[in-house]
Amino acid sequence: MKNIVVAITGASGVVYGQRLLQVLCDKVYHTHLIVSDSAIKVIEHELGLSLNQDKFNVSKFTGRESSAITQYNVSDIAAPISSGTFETEAMIIVPCSMNTLCSIANGISTNLVQRVASVNLKEGRKLVVVPRETPLTSIHLEGMLKLSQARACIMPAMPGFYSHPETIEDQIDFIVGKILGYVGIEHLPFIKKGYKGLDSSVQIC
Repeated sequence: MKNIVVAITGASGVVYGQRLLQVLCDKVYHTHLIVSDSAIKVIEHELGLSLNQDKFNVSKFTGRESSAITQYNVSDIAAPISSGTFETEAMIIVPCSMNTLCSIANGISTNLVQRVASVNLKEGRKLVVVPRETPLTSIHLEGMLKLSQARACIMPAMPGFYSHPETIEDQIDFIVGKILGYVGIEHLPFIKKGYKGLDSSVQIC
């Protein structure tokens, strides 16, 4: 079973991480989950779920029973996934706080999220960073540029509207589908509702 690391950090939009985990539960992947302390606070505020770092209830968070998700404490920098010898297909940080993004961009590894991201970069593996912040300062933009130059994928949580989303869930699935498509995993709801082309009379400037 292939390994994927998912990290959820303290930015608004934790529902993207929740939905990604739900989709991965139905795939042939083992998901290695890291949730930051700040993310736990955001989860309670945005989703109304009270969770604990030491005994994080994955089933409560995803609404599903799955043995294919292993959760690690964010302070456990000695976890198996922190080593380059632990093979993973990709790491996805969703949502990614600007604190996390700028720390990784500047080579800081003080917790497990930052450490695994650094390992993925040095091993040449896929790293998908999903920032959810606006407006952006030049510091944020410089951090994104550094990560992009290090071959990370910067994928801001910016839903498209060409698929005519009807619900918030459709907009969430748009971003989750983009993430999964980048790492090579098919997500049918996104594909079915995807771009079908514009009318020839529409001019794009």
